[in-house]
Amino acid sequence: MKLICFGVRKIETEFFINLNKFGYELTLVEELLNDNNIHLIKEHKAIMLRANCPANKVNLKIFKEYGIEYILTRTVGYDHIDLKAAKEMSFKVARVPTYSPNAIAELVVTLAMNLIRKGAYVVNRTKNKNFTVNEFMFSREIRNLTIGIIGTGKIGLTTAKLFKGLGSNVIAYDIFENKDAKDILKYVTMDELIKTSDIISLHCPYIKGVNDNLISDDLINNAKENMVIINTARGELQDIEAIIRGLENNKIGGYATDVFSNEKDFFFKDMSEKNIDKNIEKLLDFYPKVLITPHIGSYTDEALTNMIETSYNNLEEFLKTGVCENQL
Repeated sequence: MKLICFGVRKIETEFFINLNKFGYELTLVEELLNDNNIHLIKEHKAIMLRANCPANKVNLKIFKEYGIEYILTRTVGYDHIDLKAAKEMSFKVARVPTYSPNAIAELVVTLAMNLIRKGAYVVNRTKNKNFTVNEFMFSREIRNLTIGIIGTGKIGLTTAKLFKGLGSNVIAYDIFENKDAKDILKYVTMDELIKTSDIISLHCPYIKGVNDNLISDDLINNAKENMVIINTARGELQDIEAIIRGLENNKIGGYATDVFSNEKDFFFKDMSEKNIDKNIEKLLDFYPKVLITPHIGSYTDEALTNMIETSYNNLEEFLKTGVCENQL
């Protein structure tokens, strides 16, 4: 079975090779799938994608012409795949429903601590040999803060456990309450969470037409003064212009994100000498109150192992039975 995998970073190559217990004939491509490299799929029967690899109707037709039968995505989300068109063209499609929740949760805590303790700002100053202490460095202690978790699935619950371990008061909102979470946190209404949280962390799925721009002017205006927002979930959950307004009027004390709705335009690219979206430029100007990471939440050894193993298993299930537990 010839399997081509796109978006395989150099540090990931060893994982792809060592975890290949089924003996697939691998082609590992460092670049994400694009118009210039799509021809590489020729003579392969299966393809593995990352989130910003477009499997739209146009590309799916090319997949079909070149003989691709199986489409794997090593991601939880799958909106980069036109599932309706894929079904019409008889592709077998599967995803990775879950991977190490600690990968995302640890990034959340890292971002929160950097914003609260001004870590990135302080280290940047000492790097430039400035060892003075100013008022901006004065901080609150995380154990004295209330953490609001929106969405208490595996990642949200793991995040709650980490903050609880640091001594924080953890509250949460979810349409479906997790019985395993009630020893860790207290469920409250969304309104109470917004009004009482010092840090709000998003861990809910994006549902188009339901929770678009969840972080909005209304949420920000009803929140505590100097609150911190962290989004490692989905870019569509945040209204960037509303966040900019909240930063400008000092309603938001800190903001960190690992995701944007238009991230494919600039994430995983060196934009240092190029123009970028004006709103992203504005956010960057708010450093150190704003910290942006380029979708690295799942960029850990454990999460990568989970994603590759599950994807390989998905393909093996398809080959042996014609169906797959994680089929889309």
